[in-house]
Amino acid sequence: MINHLTIALALVAALPAFAAEKATPTASELLARSRPAEWRTPDPQNLLYMQLPQGRVVIELAPDFTPLHAANIRTLVREHYFDGLAIVRVQDNFVTQWGDPNDDDAGDKSKLRPLGEAKATLPPEFSRQIDPALPWTPLPDGDVYAPQVGFSEGFPVARDPPSGREWLIHCYGMVGVARDVAPETGSGSSLYAVIGQAPRRLDHNLAIAGRVLQGMPLLSALPRGAEPMGFYTEPAQRVAITSVRLAADVPASERVPIEVLRTDSATFAALIDAKRHGHNAFYPTPVGKLDVCGIEAPVREANHAAKP
Repeated sequence: MINHLTIALALVAALPAFAAEKATPTASELLARSRPAEWRTPDPQNLLYMQLPQGRVVIELAPDFTPLHAANIRTLVREHYFDGLAIVRVQDNFVTQWGDPNDDDAGDKSKLRPLGEAKATLPPEFSRQIDPALPWTPLPDGDVYAPQVGFSEGFPVARDPPSGREWLIHCYGMVGVARDVAPETGSGSSLYAVIGQAPRRLDHNLAIAGRVLQGMPLLSALPRGAEPMGFYTEPAQRVAITSVRLAADVPASERVPIEVLRTDSATFAALIDAKRHGHNAFYPTPVGKLDVCGIEAPVREANHAAKP
C-alpha cells in the first residue's frame, strides 16, 4: 500500500534541491564567469579622486555626454579649486552636494573662491544628439520619462529618437552639476551626487557630469542637514574636502586599479536578464521587468572580486 504521506514528505524535502537546481545565477556567480575583455579601465583623465576625512570617493566623468563640463571640472581640479571646500548639504532621499559654502544663499559672496582659468558659465548640456557610434544597450521594459532607456559606456541613458536627442539619467550615484536659475550657470564648481530614489524630474533640467564608482557610503551615510533642502545649520557640521585630484595627475602607484564592466558585454546582458527573470527559493516569482535605475555597471579593483 502506498503511503501518500511519505510521498508528500519526500516531495517537500526535494523542493529546496529542485529550487536550487533551477535558480537563476546570482550576480556574483555571473561576474565570476566574466572574461577580462568584458571589463574596461577608465581613462585616468576622466577619473576624480575626492579625498574626505573618512576616505576616498572615485568619480568617473562622462565627456561624451557633457564634454564642456568635463573640461571645466578638470580645470577646476587641476587648479585645486575644491581643496578645503566642503559638503554643504545632504538632503534625505535626494542629493549630497559639495562646493564653496560662501555660494550658499546665506554665504558671504565677497569671499567666494575664484574659479581661476575655469569658466563661470557654460552651455547647459542637458542633452546631446544621439551618436550611433557610441555603444548602446537598450532595456526592453519601457520607461515613464523617455521613449527609450538603456546604457552607454557604463552610464544610464535615455533617448528620444524622433528628436534625435539622448541624455544621462539621474539614477543613484550619478553626479550632477548644480546651478542657479539661469541654465548656463552650472559651471561644475558645485556638484551633487544622487543618494536617494532616482529624481528623474531633474532629467533635461540639469547637466550630469558623471558617476560615483567607489565611495558612495561616504556620501550617502552623512548626517542630513536640518535646513530646507538639507543645508547644515552650523559650519562645523559640514564635511571638509581634503583634496580633489585627477587620477592622471596622481602617481601610478597611488591610483585605484579600478575596472568597470562594459555595459555592451555579454555578462552585463546576463545580469539584466537575471534581474528581469531571476528567481530562487526566496524569490520564486520573477518580476519580468527592470527599471533603468534598477541596475548599474559593476565596478571592481583589478585582481579583486567584482562588486555587483
